[in-house]
Amino acid sequence: MNSIHDMGGMHGFGQIEPEHDEPVFHAPWEGRVMALYRAVGFLQLWSIDGARAMIESLPPATYLGASYYAKWLMGLEKNLERTGMVSAGELEAGRALRPPETPPRPMTVADVANLQRGDFERPAAAPPRFKPGERVRTLNLHPMTHTRLPRYARDKEGRIEAVRGCHVFPDTAAIGAGEHPQWLYTVVFSSRALWGAEADPTLRVSIEAFEPYLAPA
Repeated sequence: MNSIHDMGGMHGFGQIEPEHDEPVFHAPWEGRVMALYRAVGFLQLWSIDGARAMIESLPPATYLGASYYAKWLMGLEKNLERTGMVSAGELEAGRALRPPETPPRPMTVADVANLQRGDFERPAAAPPRFKPGERVRTLNLHPMTHTRLPRYARDKEGRIEAVRGCHVFPDTAAIGAGEHPQWLYTVVFSSRALWGAEADPTLRVSIEAFEPYLAPA
């Protein structure tokens, strides 16, 4: 995206400083937000890419000023309102103001025990275009919606390290335009290819890049 990108991509914000002995949650409400995500995910109203896209639709100043789970919560509220699960008035009131038209099946203890990450691998319509060792260049894309190609890796030359199978294409799944499975690759870049001659020459950066992002170098 050319705005906020939840997968990263923008630089210039300074060095990342890891928190020593960082807890899983800094406050109880953060754990509740994760539980809400899992519970709503059980209803399969949108994909994981749709959740990321909704977070990316937050105003940039709101996104940059919010904590990790605050972004999750705001994205969740937007998706719940978009799908008609709640109204703006109910979000403001903090409670239901009307009975659900079609009550969903409640999540059971057995459902919770069986929750797993989704499997996004799909059959391929054609063989992969690239193979390990080949040089490729990422396209200079300017999408208005969700993409998994980081901004710093646009129009950069790298090398295919591995073919990771054929998977749901996030760029279309995020906006409800279908799965359109695409081949996925690990692409390795030198730091200087990404950030210029002053970058640390010992660094290598790898990203997972879908085939529509790539062209032969």
